[in-house]
Amino acid sequence: MLPTATTVPTDRPALLPSQRGGPAGRSRPDGSRPAPAPAPTGPGRDRSGSRAPWRSLRHRGMRWWSLANLVSNAGAWMQLTVQNLLVLQLTGSATVTGLSLSLQVAPGLLLGLVGGAAVDRWPRKLTAAVSQAALAVIAFTTAALVASGSLNVPVLMVLAVLTGLIATVEGPACALLGNDLVPQEDVPSAISVGSVVHSVGRLAGTALAGVTVGLFGMASAYLANGVSFVLVALVIPFLRPAAGVGAAGEAAAAAPARQGVRDGIAFFRSRRRLVALAGLTGLGSVLGRNYGLTLAALVSGALHGGAGEYGLIATVLAVGGTAGAVLAGRLRNPSVRLVAGLTAAGGALQALAGLSPTVLFLALLVVPMAVLESLSDTATTTILQTDPPAHLRGRVLGAWRSVSTVWGLAGPPLLGASIQLLGARGALVTGGLLVGGTVSGAAASVRRRSAGAPAAPSALPAPAAPHPEPVAVLA
Repeated sequence: MLPTATTVPTDRPALLPSQRGGPAGRSRPDGSRPAPAPAPTGPGRDRSGSRAPWRSLRHRGMRWWSLANLVSNAGAWMQLTVQNLLVLQLTGSATVTGLSLSLQVAPGLLLGLVGGAAVDRWPRKLTAAVSQAALAVIAFTTAALVASGSLNVPVLMVLAVLTGLIATVEGPACALLGNDLVPQEDVPSAISVGSVVHSVGRLAGTALAGVTVGLFGMASAYLANGVSFVLVALVIPFLRPAAGVGAAGEAAAAAPARQGVRDGIAFFRSRRRLVALAGLTGLGSVLGRNYGLTLAALVSGALHGGAGEYGLIATVLAVGGTAGAVLAGRLRNPSVRLVAGLTAAGGALQALAGLSPTVLFLALLVVPMAVLESLSDTATTTILQTDPPAHLRGRVLGAWRSVSTVWGLAGPPLLGASIQLLGARGALVTGGLLVGGTVSGAAASVRRRSAGAPAAPSALPAPAAPHPEPVAVLA
């Protein structure tokens, strides 16, 4: 795994089956109310209402999926650790190194929607397994070329583009497949576990890369990554979805054939909560959150630190992010309002970080910054993967991939220019204040519009057209 719906007219999250209006919530003609239906039971339902961060691991399929992804993430980070060094050795140019990374990301900008549509049309497990196998072939091919000394820059660029193309399908397919392994209320926990797996895999892969490459050469990192892709592909056929969930996931391929890329775009644009999420994430990505750049500039510049001091900040960031991922597992039904609050609070902390007098003071602020970032990311991902109906989720994730690639490519250069113009302190403070102020202002505007809206449906006259339950509406 690479490191890293019917239109609803309202802005409310989709309700769980037990929350939707039904016979238990309506009066019979005689005025009595039927008894409520018994709560669902079985392995797919958390009857205790647990909010434990690790509750998704109660499901065997999720345990196997997490273990496979841990190995896969370690392999991916082994490869990523040596990839830039390999390009530098081949070309001696940092510009070409950056270009190789851009070529791997660019397909997400151009073909993210197409990849999402493919995920909605094809059987999810088959799509995920085939994409893993294809990535394994690329990794093994690269390993063979490196070992034989046949790898050159043009071939490397072609392999980077192919990897990016496959990732446009692999990303949403694996994300949605993982969600099928747990009930919807446990999806935040599953995403949280995935974040922890990613962090642990990153640490393990980076550490293993140095040892493995030192003993066996650079080709070993690509070979190990290829093996990790094969492992995931072999595990996928044995995964079983949670009760009542898998049918929706596998039925995505049975959606009407006439539905295409435009349906995903139309749904995304019609959902104010998804548009708001895009605005919040884009704002934070462009004006902050690239802490690897801003904090490095602050430590090495205004705080007069060196590699040791920056290493401390980087470690604290990783620890805070992991802690935030664990805490995010307690979420059940995150909202856009929660993401907005986390984004505004993160902006305020970023501004304070820009005023840090010492590296120690900065380290103390970095912990809650990383926690808020991880919480926000998990909440955003949960909404994106559960808000659309099953047959449109791939296309919504594809649309998100295309949009997020824009600010992913534009954010670092703009932030670098801001640091060049304002200095590291100025860039952090200005960006943080703009993020916090913009989000707070937008929230206040929404509250004012809500206050000016009609008070209640009961104050409105009865509709002229026949209504199925006029008495229930006006009661």
